[in-house]
Amino acid sequence: MKKPLAYFLILNFFLCSSVTFAQSFADQNHYLVDSLVIEELSELDQKLVDSCLTMYHESKEDSDRVYAIEIISENTWDLDLTTKYNTWLSEYIKDKLKENLDAKTKFYLEEAFARTLSGFAYVYMQKGDVVNALKYFTECLELQEKLGSKYDAAISLANIGYVYDSQGDFEKGLEYYELALAMQRETGNEIGVATSLNNIGLSHYKLGDIEKGLAYFLKSLEVQERIENIDGMALCYNNIGGIYRKKGDLKKGIEYYIKSLKLHEEMGDLHGTAHCLNNLGESYLLEGNMQQAKKYGLKGLKVAKELESPVNIRQTAKLLSDIYIKQNNGMGALEMFKLHIVMRDSIDNLETQKATAKQQIKYEYEKQKTIDDAEHDKQLAIEKEEKEKQQILTVAIGIGLLLVVIFLVFIFNRLKITRKQKTVIEDQKFEVEEAHAQLEEKNQEIMDSISYAKRIQSAILPPRKLVKEYLQESFILYKPKDVVAGDFYWMEPKGGKVLFAAADCTGHGVPGAMVSVVCNNGLNRAVREHGLTDPGAILDKTREIVIQEFEKSEEEVKDGMDIALCSLEGNILEYAGANNPLWIIRKGKIIEVKADKQPIGKFEKAKPFTTHKIELEKGDAIYIFSDGYVDQFGGIKGKKFKTRAYRELLLSIQNKSMEEQKTIIDEGFETWKGDLDQIDDVCVIGVKI
Repeated sequence: MKKPLAYFLILNFFLCSSVTFAQSFADQNHYLVDSLVIEELSELDQKLVDSCLTMYHESKEDSDRVYAIEIISENTWDLDLTTKYNTWLSEYIKDKLKENLDAKTKFYLEEAFARTLSGFAYVYMQKGDVVNALKYFTECLELQEKLGSKYDAAISLANIGYVYDSQGDFEKGLEYYELALAMQRETGNEIGVATSLNNIGLSHYKLGDIEKGLAYFLKSLEVQERIENIDGMALCYNNIGGIYRKKGDLKKGIEYYIKSLKLHEEMGDLHGTAHCLNNLGESYLLEGNMQQAKKYGLKGLKVAKELESPVNIRQTAKLLSDIYIKQNNGMGALEMFKLHIVMRDSIDNLETQKATAKQQIKYEYEKQKTIDDAEHDKQLAIEKEEKEKQQILTVAIGIGLLLVVIFLVFIFNRLKITRKQKTVIEDQKFEVEEAHAQLEEKNQEIMDSISYAKRIQSAILPPRKLVKEYLQESFILYKPKDVVAGDFYWMEPKGGKVLFAAADCTGHGVPGAMVSVVCNNGLNRAVREHGLTDPGAILDKTREIVIQEFEKSEEEVKDGMDIALCSLEGNILEYAGANNPLWIIRKGKIIEVKADKQPIGKFEKAKPFTTHKIELEKGDAIYIFSDGYVDQFGGIKGKKFKTRAYRELLLSIQNKSMEEQKTIIDEGFETWKGDLDQIDDVCVIGVKI
């Protein structure tokens, strides 16, 4: 039976450290405990003591007698009592070690003595005496290393790391966490491995290396999932969510916060649940989703009140106050801010000031015993002066209160006038809130429908794995303007050829997405049903299919798409385009193959699409794209990016790999766009021969 003496939990904005254990006392059959310990701990609850005494006296097994003592110690967190017990136990062990003992008994006693050192360190840590905490943790580690107790030594290393970490020396803390990790791996302590990985990740985060912190959190999560440690998994999900939130990837952060929340709820961990609900509320607030932010904020407040936790109530009340401000709900914001202030003052006054007052009383008492008669007279004089000042202050307060009463009479008269106005305003407020609730409900239904539409549209896009299988040196940059898009990319292997295209349908958002489904279906039917592989013939057949589909409507539909369609077989490239060209970059120059100036759809002067056949050379780079990139407004003057700048960008990155090109093109777009809105969907496909 091993008792965890320290359970160090750090709340650092939105990241938490794992559990660090400093174990104390003895395992089974370690040593015989004398009955004196029961007498020494008689200050504990009498029923508990009686139960332990019965076990202690009636059991014939040393291990049971040890358990009796440990149960008593395990059920108190009184620091003075813990110190008293550890002091007695350490002296007891020292005396026993002087006797003529066998090697096994001596080993157990020395191991138990190491744990008492850890116990002393824990008490000093709780009292804020970092110097002595570090001293005893270090002595404990030295003894454990001498005994070869690697399992316990790893725990002491982690505790020393925590001491440095708590003092802001993150580099020193990281050094000890890494030593603990190495030893825990050596002993096969997987929970310890997961704990240390998490603490190392937290140290890197505090040192400013967010990516390294994320990498270690993911490693910790991998171990936690393998050993099915739900507690640890919940902690890792929360920390990973916090990293993504710090990086600005709010959707990813929310995804991990929700995973953490589910596990905390399954475990019935209200503290963890309250923490996750608050994180979710803050993330949705940053994202601008007021409905979800309010939903999780209200849930968090309910759990925090159930816990009667001032810290959690304060955090959640502040969150809800910010949400109500964004929603222009002044009364709600004021109510929550008041609650936030009350909880903040409660924490400061009832905890911090209580501890300060206790120390001050002790200080005054000790000082009073040592002052001489002269000092005593001086103190009395000071007290007399203070009383006189107090009398003056009392008179001043009385006058002030009289003025307040006069002012209140005036206010009361004004309140009579405003009560009727208040009643009217409250009625109007109720009507507005009811209408707002209905609007939120409708808005959520629309968002759910759009999200489902995105799933459908994603299903028609070729998987990246398939693209890489047939076009190994390639990239696809796909940036919808809204949740769903009018742009799409398409690919189909057929008869030894690889057909691929970048398409831009009329409109964007939901209307554009609906057109894209019809046009994508037209391409699939042209190839799969009609067996076509010639790009021009495919576009002709697709146009025919799209027009037939739209003619089924009772209303005239003029929608369609622009597209660049390629067929690649070896080094032979065939291309046909509807308004969208093909660019080939060869030896630092761009070869442009122009498209037919007609769309896929109804067109007065429609003609068959032209198939261009090009023999490629090794090192050639092929690019097809929609017009969303070059039409984007941005830069210092807020103008379009334009084709010329797009050409220069592509020519400047030809010495890069295709994945690097994708990153540069994407970053270039975001930099140019800046704080402006994206005006259209973007789709760029690049292939290197």
